[in-house]
Amino acid sequence: MCGICGIHPAGPQDMALVERMLGALSHRGPDGSGYYLDDDVILGHTRLAIVDPAGGAQPMATADSRLWVSFNGEIFNHVELRAQLEDRGHVFRTRSDTEVILHAFQEWGPEAFGRFNGQWAIALWDRVTKELILSRDRYGVRPLYYARSRGRLLFASEMKALFTDGSLPFALDPAGLDQTLTFWCPVAPRTPFAGVEQVPPGTYLRFREGHMSRVTYWTPAFPEPGSASPRTLDEHAEELRERLTKAVRLRFTRSDVPVGAYLSGGIDSAVTTAIITSIAGIPVDTFSLRFTDRDFDEGPYQSLLTRQFGTVHHDVEVRESDIAEAFPDVVRHAEHTLLRTAPAPMFLLSRLVREQGFKVVVTGEGADEVWGGYDIFQEAKVRRFWARNPESAVRSRAVELLYPWLSRSPNRAPAFSAGFFGRNLDPADPALSHRPRWDSTSALKGMLTEPMRAAHPKMAEEELLQAMPDREWDTLGRAQWLEMVTLLPGYILASQGDRMLMAHSVEGRFPFLDPELGRYAGTVPSRHKILGLDEKHLVKRAFAGRIPDEVLKRPKQPYRAPGATGFFNDGAPDWVADVTSQPEIARVGIFRPEIVARLVAKARSSQGRALGNTDDMRLVAVLSTQLLAQGFGGPSPEPPQPMTVMDHRGWNGEEHASLRG
Repeated sequence: MCGICGIHPAGPQDMALVERMLGALSHRGPDGSGYYLDDDVILGHTRLAIVDPAGGAQPMATADSRLWVSFNGEIFNHVELRAQLEDRGHVFRTRSDTEVILHAFQEWGPEAFGRFNGQWAIALWDRVTKELILSRDRYGVRPLYYARSRGRLLFASEMKALFTDGSLPFALDPAGLDQTLTFWCPVAPRTPFAGVEQVPPGTYLRFREGHMSRVTYWTPAFPEPGSASPRTLDEHAEELRERLTKAVRLRFTRSDVPVGAYLSGGIDSAVTTAIITSIAGIPVDTFSLRFTDRDFDEGPYQSLLTRQFGTVHHDVEVRESDIAEAFPDVVRHAEHTLLRTAPAPMFLLSRLVREQGFKVVVTGEGADEVWGGYDIFQEAKVRRFWARNPESAVRSRAVELLYPWLSRSPNRAPAFSAGFFGRNLDPADPALSHRPRWDSTSALKGMLTEPMRAAHPKMAEEELLQAMPDREWDTLGRAQWLEMVTLLPGYILASQGDRMLMAHSVEGRFPFLDPELGRYAGTVPSRHKILGLDEKHLVKRAFAGRIPDEVLKRPKQPYRAPGATGFFNDGAPDWVADVTSQPEIARVGIFRPEIVARLVAKARSSQGRALGNTDDMRLVAVLSTQLLAQGFGGPSPEPPQPMTVMDHRGWNGEEHASLRG
């Protein structure tokens, strides 16, 4: 995994800026850095060497020096693609997946993106056509941002690199904040910052002669209502097991450095770890989070699984004060407003991984989105059932089956439950599944100043729904699409995934987001994914007997972390008082000072322990936004050494040996 950046058009006068950009991305690639410069473009790269450490230095060119690439990610099927390309006469000089990208683009053009099984952000430059292409993987595992400044295009893996250009205005975007206070994150192409956009997942952009075009090469697909399947539940479970095993094998074995695994105590990471241990033949290193607050701790399940699989286990126990101490760094890496503290423990976990000498971990993220594992999908099923007869006592009692893990579950307050789930019960609504969550989160907007609210009067949810490609999908399909374009790329894979991993130079790999597996999942009937209200039923069925029943049959418990408590107890760090002071709140101008003052006073009076869910989200939103508004702080670090310099002459084998990063 790496960091990429670039400028177009560009010249030697922009080298100082590129070096600052590389410095800002040094945590993404500490093993080396390099740049390519010609009369039209600069491509920059910081490298985390995982595949072909000796031969994969970037930027890299084709033999004729026409095509150049700076690439962040992995193409897991590069071995198979290499064989196809060699059959077509292509000659390779390295073992790297980076060179496969170049030859694949030579052979197939942009169609190559649809052939890649991987996770990537790619910048391709054609010296003949003067065309720059920016591409992002299907699910948005790897980030890629761009902005225009002084007539030039800037692009980078992280926004902090773009802001090393002092001419790019640093301003939060009211529309991006509005989306965050609805969906928990901005939705591509929007970002938290005015003037900065992101390449949407499954998309590539073409820049030529000052014009940009956007092409979507992939979008999720789901069954239509009532779709029949010729396969039984057991047949689907068998195929899921086979496809997921192949996906895990690709991600575990396609590496020239050791690979570990996250093991949370839940089903998804248990499944991926079970497959890895069957492949490895030797004990696998696994990594987990523990919490001193036992309401959040899954330690007993982790211990059970490590004994079952015989892993070499490492864990980090997180205190509330650890979250508060790490939070400014977490926000700096996340680069957008957070509504939960959950990314902070993931930041501490990736630090443990790196301290143990690992650069790569396999994780279970993506299973819930692809195979129907979230409570929100069960809610949608209950709400659709309820909509047929809202007054039915039998239907209202269905809500009692939800949230068995939550001490403050809405089903424990029937009046609240009816009000929360019983609104907006239109079965034809494409957002039937998400209205309660969006309405609940949107309550946070009441803290915004009037200028911030007036700056973006359009409803975020209506903007999103206009982009839904097929409103004829069944209820689960529509709900899955909404998760896959909002929470998955913008929060799960970003704030809790790539950003927290790469903060400590660790690459995450996500077998459940294998494109072949995802394509197959899109053909499986919804009733097989969620059987009754049993979420992820096929995953459980597929791995019954390989996962202990105590884990397989435990009630669904999503990953959570302690909230605002650590920010307002006796040992709270000084930065909390600084960013929530009345003068600082007024200076930033995003939140109403009087509301923040009351909220902070309430938190301090109980040391954060008497807060409800909404107030906790409000506080985390204020703290993270105030930190974000302060900028990314200080000069950019120096780019990693050694620095490699490429020019339009390209390289031969002898030159390449001298340019390794």
